[in-house]
Amino acid sequence: MHLFHRDLGGAGLPPLVILHGMLGSSRNWVTAGAELATSYHVFALDLRNHGRSPHEDVMTYAAMVDDVAEWLDTQGFEQVTLLGHSLGGKVAMRLACRLPSRVERLIIVDIAPRDYSQKTERTEFAAMNALRLDAIKSRGDAERAMEPLMPDWAMRKFLTTNLDQGADGTWRWIINLPALTAAVSELVKSPLDWDDYFVGPTRFIVGGKSDFVRPQDYETKIRKHFIWAELVTIAASGHNPHMETRAEFVRAVAAEWA
Repeated sequence: MHLFHRDLGGAGLPPLVILHGMLGSSRNWVTAGAELATSYHVFALDLRNHGRSPHEDVMTYAAMVDDVAEWLDTQGFEQVTLLGHSLGGKVAMRLACRLPSRVERLIIVDIAPRDYSQKTERTEFAAMNALRLDAIKSRGDAERAMEPLMPDWAMRKFLTTNLDQGADGTWRWIINLPALTAAVSELVKSPLDWDDYFVGPTRFIVGGKSDFVRPQDYETKIRKHFIWAELVTIAASGHNPHMETRAEFVRAVAAEWA
């Protein structure tokens, strides 16, 4: 599995590796990554079955950790600062716990090591799977067709970023939609076992308007697995602080470590 990556700048600085969220890609991190390149040499990866990385039927946390570890080997990185958002945050957590020597510092963005409800993901995947690709001529057509199942305009916009039009005018999903659909029930679970832990420097950056990390998660879940975890809350942000409150997010990532 040779993951696709974007080099977002900062050559010669310590490496920062970014893992995106569910149905996202490295493209979502171009702007924030370029700003972080004043402090790090920034690399944004596409996880398997996302973006421009290869497709495989297997979609597990174990497989994704192996993919990232292989990428680190290919690049010659013994140790990096690892940043993961949402799904990518779960992958980053597991990699840090299972391969701690590869992670100098860990940054997790708006996700906790716990099980989540499948409700939101089921709605998103139902809308994508119901879309008749042979009946659309534009992303606008796709957005309108998905509206009955996905009334959230911003989410429809986000989902259709995963559509690509071929030279013959036909549309296709660039994600591996069948594999991701089949894996949802596993991917919403915690990526960690009860005895997983990481003792390196760890920073959780959460959105104050998001409910992905609950107040009780810090003591009952996060500190259980990440002994030295510090929590940074960006009050004005929702689930995507790297887009919604980018300047404050970049400051939080680049801040000095305790």
